[in-house]
Amino acid sequence: MARLKDEKRRTLSSRTWLERQLRDPYVMRAKREGFRSRAAYKLAEVDDKYHVLKPGARVVDLGAAPGGWSEIAAQRVGAKGRVVALDILDMKPLAGVEFLQLDFLADTAPAQLKAMLGGKAHVVLSDMAANATGHRKTDHLRIMGLAEAAVIFAYEVLAVGGTFVCKVLQGGTEAVLLAELKRDFESVRHVKPPASRADSAELYLLARGFRANSGKP
Repeated sequence: MARLKDEKRRTLSSRTWLERQLRDPYVMRAKREGFRSRAAYKLAEVDDKYHVLKPGARVVDLGAAPGGWSEIAAQRVGAKGRVVALDILDMKPLAGVEFLQLDFLADTAPAQLKAMLGGKAHVVLSDMAANATGHRKTDHLRIMGLAEAAVIFAYEVLAVGGTFVCKVLQGGTEAVLLAELKRDFESVRHVKPPASRADSAELYLLARGFRANSGKP
């Protein structure tokens, strides 16, 4: 195993996380293949199975930094597609990706995004996760709050028939969000790609066939 720098000064949880990262085959693969994060493989595996990212599609990636999902999206939609990465944090430039440094909750965000895309999005992606506090219930509620905000944003920018992919956590509250999406999309399912760690409560909601007359804002 690679040696950890400043090991004595790290907390137990920090050392555990670093050791797991160093052993993680997806982390090693991302470094070898030049992807910005192991998360890239989660979207790639979802798309391999469900064909979300079609050539020529317009895609928005919410909370995109460092850019793993945007990398995959740009590769899959090709030169005729458009990918806009949105994040309040800065992100290094990516080939085939336009970056908008903005809080997606800002009132102006949907209009700015559609202007950059040249129309409504065919796909809205969200792999957002709030910074962990270490308190399981609090962390769950914070991530689900981001998911619910991402849904509201998706209703603003998705074209008819569009697709929404969003990270959630198992724990009860995701059932409410699932029921809401089932009213507004033709099909909704939970997916857990192989790159998502087996011991994680992380899941993804895949909603397809957006109904523009759903009555949502």
